Amino acid sequence: MHSDEELINLTAEYVKNLLSGEGSGHDWWHIQRVWNNAKSIAAHEQADIFIVELAALLHDIGDHKFHNGDETVGPRMAREWLEKHEVKNETIDLVCAIISELSFKGAGTTSAMSSLEGCIVQDADRLDAIGAIGIARTFAYGGHKGREMYNPNIPPVLHDSFEAYKNSAGPTLNHFYEKLLLLQDRMHTTTAKRIAAERHQYMEEFVNRFLAEWDGRL
Repeated sequence: MHSDEELINLTAEYVKNLLSGEGSGHDWWHIQRVWNNAKSIAAHEQADIFIVELAALLHDIGDHKFHNGDETVGPRMAREWLEKHEVKNETIDLVCAIISELSFKGAGTTSAMSSLEGCIVQDADRLDAIGAIGIARTFAYGGHKGREMYNPNIPPVLHDSFEAYKNSAGPTLNHFYEKLLLLQDRMHTTTAKRIAAERHQYMEEFVNRFLAEWDGRL
């Protein structure tokens, strides 16, 4: 059996080896930022930091976007890793529940978290989807998928189901309206709400500037 600290370090190394060099914005550095965000938020909440850290580290090891939309891959990979290291079943169930509940599922859907720890990790993940890094990650992913940056003839769609959201292939700029600009109002914790407000404003300024330059108004 490992101590909590030993397991966190082993898990970080496992995820780093798995995701280093990934080019779509879902790489090890994304995990590290979410991990740090989650620890910072958890410092202000009465949460189980061990659960928070494990879920933050493992939340993207089997992202549905890279497994043909299969939402079961991530929780299954996390469970296999944690069982291999003889983690308590109760802890495994909590971590896997967080991973399965975490994803944004479309503008017209809800993403309810069943634990405080889940709320913290979801906030941490969503903070990395907005602001300057969020903008960079969005265009990195759009390029990875071969999408147009922008097409004024293809309007954004506020998807009313996870299936519709997963199957969306619109231009990258649409993603701001379909997800990123909605996240500020979907934060759970006071800490995340404070950080999100500034990042949200930065994104609004970016989108306005992008459209102005596109139209030759600058």
